[in-house]
Amino acid sequence: MNYVAAENLTKSYGIKTLFKNISFNINEGDKIAIVAKNGSGKSTLLKILMGKEIADSGSVIINKDIQVVLFDQEIDFESDLTIEEFMMTLDSAPILALKKYHHALLSGNPDEMETALAEMEIHKAWDLENEMSQILSQLKITDLTAKMGMLSGGQIKRVALAKLLTETRAEHRHTLLIMDEPTNHLDVEMVEWLESYLNKAKITLLLVTHDRYFLDAVCGIIWEMEDQNLYFHNGSYATYLENKMIREDNMNSTIDKAQNLYRKELEWMRRQPKARTTKSKSRQDDFYETEKVAKTDTRKETLELDFEMKRLGNKILELKDISKSYGDKLLLKDFSYSFQRGEKVGIVGKNGAGKSTLLNIIQGFEPKDSGEIETGETIKFGYFSQKGLKYKEEERVIDFIKDISENFPLANGKTISASQFLRLFLFDDQTQYSPISKLSGGEKRRLHLMYILYQNPNFLIFDEPTNDLDLPTLTVLENFLLNFQGSLIIVSHDRYFMDRIVDHILAFEGEGKIKDFIGNFSEYRENKKMEDGNKKSEDGSKKQETTNQKTEVSIKAEAVVPSQSIPLPTKKKLSFKEQRELETIEKEIPEFEGKRAAILEQLNNETEYEKIAKLSAELESLSEKLENHEMRWLELQD
Repeated sequence: MNYVAAENLTKSYGIKTLFKNISFNINEGDKIAIVAKNGSGKSTLLKILMGKEIADSGSVIINKDIQVVLFDQEIDFESDLTIEEFMMTLDSAPILALKKYHHALLSGNPDEMETALAEMEIHKAWDLENEMSQILSQLKITDLTAKMGMLSGGQIKRVALAKLLTETRAEHRHTLLIMDEPTNHLDVEMVEWLESYLNKAKITLLLVTHDRYFLDAVCGIIWEMEDQNLYFHNGSYATYLENKMIREDNMNSTIDKAQNLYRKELEWMRRQPKARTTKSKSRQDDFYETEKVAKTDTRKETLELDFEMKRLGNKILELKDISKSYGDKLLLKDFSYSFQRGEKVGIVGKNGAGKSTLLNIIQGFEPKDSGEIETGETIKFGYFSQKGLKYKEEERVIDFIKDISENFPLANGKTISASQFLRLFLFDDQTQYSPISKLSGGEKRRLHLMYILYQNPNFLIFDEPTNDLDLPTLTVLENFLLNFQGSLIIVSHDRYFMDRIVDHILAFEGEGKIKDFIGNFSEYRENKKMEDGNKKSEDGSKKQETTNQKTEVSIKAEAVVPSQSIPLPTKKKLSFKEQRELETIEKEIPEFEGKRAAILEQLNNETEYEKIAKLSAELESLSEKLENHEMRWLELQD
């Protein structure tokens, strides 16, 4: 089934053309990722598909039987609504049926209840409330009474994501789900859950993301937007890179041939009389086409820079017994660490665990409760935070960088200009002379990153640097950091980025505990999963042992004569049948608990209505049996 057909789309803003005469189709079941530099027109293309922007030319035909749903960077909401009220503002038939059902329960009106029940059946809304709760739980949204206006930016993003996923599940129509950077503000566990959810869900997806592991896990098609064109790749991110390299090699070969032909044709053009009628019109036209190809600039400057950095002394940065709490919440407890020259450390952990607080304490932005910090005299910090860039509205990009210095020093005594450095970070000449206020959000983020690096620090501290950066910029940044000779701390949820850059992890595991792990991020995750699995097994064994001990003590107690003078109540001896019943219950309780845990795990990962309903019914039945067994066990013990 064809969802979208676009033909010869063109869109420009002023003199800048974003894309020209691009055509594409989206079919049912496609899961597509868009890869492009910030400012290339990704967001504009999504808005055209949503009907929020109009193309300058070309046509877009969207199948009338589908709904198009967008998860955008900008979230609209009313501040006074609670999370629960915000979730229930969905304009879909199953949600409306659910709201009517709740109203009927409160009113007690039998006629209203009969109508509500009928609508619940028609729109298959019985499992919707459970699914909504499951999604909110996975995204760590627990207090549904909290006001939307009191939430952090990351929490708002997660609530909006929960609402969108609920909407796609509630509607039983064909849906094209468009997502713009959905993994921003999600911790690793949430990203992995969303990855699994979208991978299993029977939906059609158009995705913009900088998370390469997420892209590979979810999408099988990549659209590349570059130089006003749209290129199509089937396969993984690695396949896209390989195809892109082949295309660029072929293009360079074509340019070389065109340049040779251009030189010959230029001589011919110069030899001819000026009057156009005396020349071959077709040959002239061919000449201008050849000239266009010959003058195409495909040069890609690289970041293999041996740049001059302020010398690092023997002492870099040393933390001794650092503690920090906010009220009853303990973030750091007696944390000590000595950073070494050239060390690249990744900091990971759940949102709110204290990662950003540690960065602020290191730089003196926040006070510590106790402990000592010793910073080397030669250390010059470069801090890339999530707060964004401060600039004058009409200041040009090139002037903003030149305010620091006209040139960037290299170790060989040479320098590169501010303009050359900007070009390394994908700012072309036209963009360099544009006002900063005209840049896209991602381009401003890239300029902020450049601003930090251009000051030539020798100790970099990055707090979520990959949010809102495009994949080409991330590749440039990674190459820069791999060659960086100073020390580096990175807080990031981007698994691919962390795996490529860091080989040492400090993991915030809660209650002030920070684990020091030697290895990359994926190795840490595997190690943690193994430890968690072992812990669950140990907890299960201890629980079984405790149950057995209780039973043994209970049985032995009947034969023990108390030494106290106060008489104990006479305990009735169990009959043979009751004793057998007790033994059976004690054997079945752990089995039921294990099955219950397995069903809960399945529910967390399941996305299909029928399976969720079946598992929910099994869970309810099993919980009832478990409760009855526990009550009977207590009776027999008494």
